[in-house]
Amino acid sequence: MSVSGRRGRRPAAVLACAALLLTGVLSGCSGSSSSGSSGPSGRAGASRPAGTPAPSATPDDAYRRWGLDKPLAAPPAPPAKKPVATAGPGGTPPIVRRIPTNDKVVFITIDDGAEKDPEFVKMAQDLKLPFSMFLTDDIARAGSGYGYFDRLRALGNGVHNHTLSHPNLRTLSADAQRREICGQQDALEKRFGTRPALFRPPYGNYNDATLTAAGGCGVRAVVLWEVTMQINDMRYQDGDKLRPGDIVLAHFRGPGELKGTSMTKMVTNMLRSIQRQGYTVARLEDYL
Repeated sequence: MSVSGRRGRRPAAVLACAALLLTGVLSGCSGSSSSGSSGPSGRAGASRPAGTPAPSATPDDAYRRWGLDKPLAAPPAPPAKKPVATAGPGGTPPIVRRIPTNDKVVFITIDDGAEKDPEFVKMAQDLKLPFSMFLTDDIARAGSGYGYFDRLRALGNGVHNHTLSHPNLRTLSADAQRREICGQQDALEKRFGTRPALFRPPYGNYNDATLTAAGGCGVRAVVLWEVTMQINDMRYQDGDKLRPGDIVLAHFRGPGELKGTSMTKMVTNMLRSIQRQGYTVARLEDYL
């Protein structure tokens, strides 16, 4: 049929609709299918009105997206008084392996900065996962550099000191240790605008010269750990299960170091183990 032929039918259709309106029958002139309207029960049909946003994802949806059956429990409110007394300016910082608390919480810390998986940024954002980063300058600057950690920091995660080049500090002179620690304090302050309060010595190795240098560089606490995350599960320094206040050590690592496992999968395995043992994750800086 020609265009003019189709146009010739429009007046008749309009008259038909007008007639139906006069008799009170409204649905027969609708331009949309009746299957998209709500029925007597109020249940929505198959189509959504134009401009109506799609339903937002729930926390459960986000956790399932990353391979978890349910969200982590919300941590308790941070203590009114932090349970660890940190050093004052220039003082000798304490060694912290666990946080003294009865709360069933643990603290995730992630070291070095080699792997910069954008999927982990999405995961941290979806799960609202709190963790603390201890970055080594030589490692963190490689590849896409500190911009990656800017994105994680913007989610509320702390950035702290793990030396300039990741040496065994016990093999260095006092002056060399000071250069490693103060140099990274300076680099992180320049990059992020604040001087880190926390420091982790590479391999967990330190001596009196390390503590003196750290205190002189503005460090308020030296953070070690009680639990290390492997590829599929955790390894405990004391016993065979988590305890309240445990600090968990993980690393920014990818498939090359994780035998083909992605960082996001490793973190999923870690969170499953934390949930299975009846714990949740809290923010270290709220307790220390």
